[in-house]
Amino acid sequence: MTKALCKMTCGLALIFNARLAVAQAGDLPRSTPHHPAVIKAPAIPHPAPATAAAIQAIVGHVPAAKPNVLSIVHQQIMIHGHPLHYTITSGYMPMTNRSGKLLARIFFIAYTKDVAAGRKAARPLTFAFNGGPGAAAVWLNLGCAGPTRLVLTPTGKVPPPPYRLAPNHQTWLTATDLVFVDPVGTGYSRAAPGVPASRFFGVMPDIQSMGSFIRRYMTAYQRWGSPVFLAGESYGTTRAAALADYLSGHEGLDLNGVILISSVLNFETLEPSAGNEVPYPLYLPSYTATAWYHHKLPADLEAHFHRTLAKVERWALHVYMPALAEGSTLSKARRAVIAAKLARYTGLPEKFILLANLRINPFAFEQRLLRSQRLVVSRMDTRLSGYNPDPTAGMAPYDPGLSRYVAPFTSAFNWYVRRDLHYTNNLRYKTLANLPWKFNTRGNGYLNVADNLQRAMIGNPDMKVLVCSGYFDLATPFFATIYTMDHLNLSPRLQANIKEAFFRGGHMVYHPAPMRRKLAQVVRAFIAAGSGGRPVAAQGR
Repeated sequence: MTKALCKMTCGLALIFNARLAVAQAGDLPRSTPHHPAVIKAPAIPHPAPATAAAIQAIVGHVPAAKPNVLSIVHQQIMIHGHPLHYTITSGYMPMTNRSGKLLARIFFIAYTKDVAAGRKAARPLTFAFNGGPGAAAVWLNLGCAGPTRLVLTPTGKVPPPPYRLAPNHQTWLTATDLVFVDPVGTGYSRAAPGVPASRFFGVMPDIQSMGSFIRRYMTAYQRWGSPVFLAGESYGTTRAAALADYLSGHEGLDLNGVILISSVLNFETLEPSAGNEVPYPLYLPSYTATAWYHHKLPADLEAHFHRTLAKVERWALHVYMPALAEGSTLSKARRAVIAAKLARYTGLPEKFILLANLRINPFAFEQRLLRSQRLVVSRMDTRLSGYNPDPTAGMAPYDPGLSRYVAPFTSAFNWYVRRDLHYTNNLRYKTLANLPWKFNTRGNGYLNVADNLQRAMIGNPDMKVLVCSGYFDLATPFFATIYTMDHLNLSPRLQANIKEAFFRGGHMVYHPAPMRRKLAQVVRAFIAAGSGGRPVAAQGR
């Protein structure tokens, strides 16, 4: 698929004719690219009206004639009464093989703080991406990290349209330069004409193309001397963990740190089945947190959120998990005791739990908890619920914590990229695409990149890891993340490099305003410590 013209008509805007050739990992010699030519646009206060010829060029070509043109604008944001001046670069990075054949174009938006030339290398640099697989980086960009954010209600809900943008005073740009990357098949990123997009839709092809992008960006923008971090959300944490290992071994880049938001490294912890009972105890504390939020717990458990969760976590590991391991040998009396406890900790009827053989599937929990109110609980953010047209179905037809947010983020991005970035692209921006992903499972049949993270931490003992989890997330439950991090088989010194922070939010932990502020504080401290500043303390619950 081809790309669109990057057209900009803005005062203080620069246009780069960027002839950057980026290889799929290992395909291109590591030569330094030529600097792109710089053309200053005339300084005008407002975007100039498009001519008929320009409109015809845009409409008549998908993409338009110059997909290698980058949009560069200069902006500022006030942080604690002081201006932070920064530059935004947006456009495509071409991905070619060794022979120079174009394979794909990857879209990115980079925010760099304006500093003296000699100080640029000292600035930390963070590559950020979302998950899915199939999600564009707009979620992290406009959700929490970039200097502009989508306006939600203080509790993180979607207001009525039209949706607004506002300065993000919790932007991570105060601590690090940011590069938001859309993997091939998401956002504006597309495979080249004649190249099957499916070649990028797998665990290793994705790692290779993203690793190649990072190397090429580092070279093109002379950032090899900067402290480098990765930030991933959801499947983006899977990508980040594998990239930490891959970049060191294949691209010669050791990271200062990795930020994992709503993590999934070992998919065995998320996918309950007849042959896999590990997830059931790991989901339980999230069920409890959800029941607490919706006032479905007994009064004594409602009174103390953190104390209740700690109690449930201990019981899940030391009582519930061993009971499930007994299988059909578990006595009838013992089954009754376990069912009673589960009913107490989940707000579900004891009779239903016995009928489920003590194994509560997350889809069943979402359907059952508020069924009497004909509501379904969101998997992505269990604080949220929506009308359930068929409460008797085994699975809800939609997720009120996901479907409600796709349109606002998509609309906001399309407005932002044109209004603020002065970037024009006539392709559809794929905020969330359904990609035919090859998970490359082997052995036990579950994708597991925890060993990649372990290998990266052992090989680079100075690399730090920040793990951020939401209590009200059933897509990547927080206790499953704790379990994974506790089973990396690291030395005490290396284990101490992992810091965990917990949020009263869902999968997008930053949607509630207080949690966005907390995440910014945690990330800024983590990046400062990972870049040679003071050590970051573990975050309490």
